Amino acid sequence: MAGGNVDVLDIYPLNHYYFGSKESLPLKEEETLDHRIQRLKFNYNTHGIRTCVQAVLLVDLFKHPHLLLLQVRHSMYKLPGGRLRPGESEIECLRRKLSSKLSMSEEDDRWEVGECLGMWWRPDFETLIYPFLPPNIKRPKECTKLFLVRLPESCKFIVPKNLKLIAVPLCQVHENFKTYGPIIAGVPQLLSKFSYNAPDTD
Repeated sequence: MAGGNVDVLDIYPLNHYYFGSKESLPLKEEETLDHRIQRLKFNYNTHGIRTCVQAVLLVDLFKHPHLLLLQVRHSMYKLPGGRLRPGESEIECLRRKLSSKLSMSEEDDRWEVGECLGMWWRPDFETLIYPFLPPNIKRPKECTKLFLVRLPESCKFIVPKNLKLIAVPLCQVHENFKTYGPIIAGVPQLLSKFSYNAPDTD
């Protein structure tokens, strides 16, 4: 293709994957905004900047790439992932979080975590988050990194009962900030360097 190399990303049909459920997980989304800010401040004072990792998982449906999202209480959407523990690497954390939220066992290490697609920064404890770090911000409070996770041709997703794993078309996610928030709405742009290949698995 003119203009440079394009990476090829294999994506497999949604019906190649099995979906089951397991016991519910406690969700921090159930706390009030004030409690959340107090928790973030306490953790920042204790551990420093909060680093989070999230997974970009893609499947094919109707010959169109779909993004796998976790739905919370029918109104909130999240990429699978979470916060690093002290001393934990980004890859270790993402594998642990994917196993916790999408596998039967937390010891599941089958996740093929690839490149970092992008980073988002939270300058303060407020809700605003940016895809860049303003030069006047010397002590950001949170950094969120998105990693591409390549799925195998088939696998089982075992999801906590209080979460729902859904496949959303990239065209629906694109710049849909109101529904999905800035991080998810920006994923299609982060994936623009890829071409999608749906291998013939019949």
